[in-house]
Amino acid sequence: MKKLMLALALCGLLAPVAQAEKADASKPTKIDYDDLQIDDVKQIKTLIGNVVLTRGTLLLKSPKAVMTTDPEGYTFVVLTSTPGTPATFRQKRDGAGEQWVEGEAERIEYSDKTDLVKLFSKAKIRRLEANRLSDEVDGEFISYDSRKEQFAVKNSVTGESKPGAGRGTMVIQPVQRGPVPAASTPPATGK
Repeated sequence: MKKLMLALALCGLLAPVAQAEKADASKPTKIDYDDLQIDDVKQIKTLIGNVVLTRGTLLLKSPKAVMTTDPEGYTFVVLTSTPGTPATFRQKRDGAGEQWVEGEAERIEYSDKTDLVKLFSKAKIRRLEANRLSDEVDGEFISYDSRKEQFAVKNSVTGESKPGAGRGTMVIQPVQRGPVPAASTPPATGK
């Protein structure tokens, strides 16, 4: 019975309750940085120092980012950390209320063509509802599809699960419900 309850809880965690903010795709991208190097021939931009990329509610931060643009105009970004400063992302989810997803890792890859976020090494993703943690998962590799609201967690940075490579952790917070009625006590039998 416990295994069935855990499986149901996991399905609830991964179910598509709300999608990433759809309006983000039509917003301009703003990038703040300390230093920029551009190779127009190869369509590569290297941004260094306090890189902050914002597009609508999508927020990506890291000490360094390398952006490439394909011939169709889609952007692919690789954000890398430095010791003590992980690469991070945060995005509002469509749906009622304040629903957010955020994550961090030593390296994050983001494609605006697929809205796929890949987190490599010491990866963590959290779902927040009204600024309250609702779920959290960590592992060596996490792939997050913001269009489908689906996570895949693997125990190695290659994106594959390998025997003995390590374990992940998931924490599911209890659902806040109304007050619980007081338990009634059975009448005394007098014996």
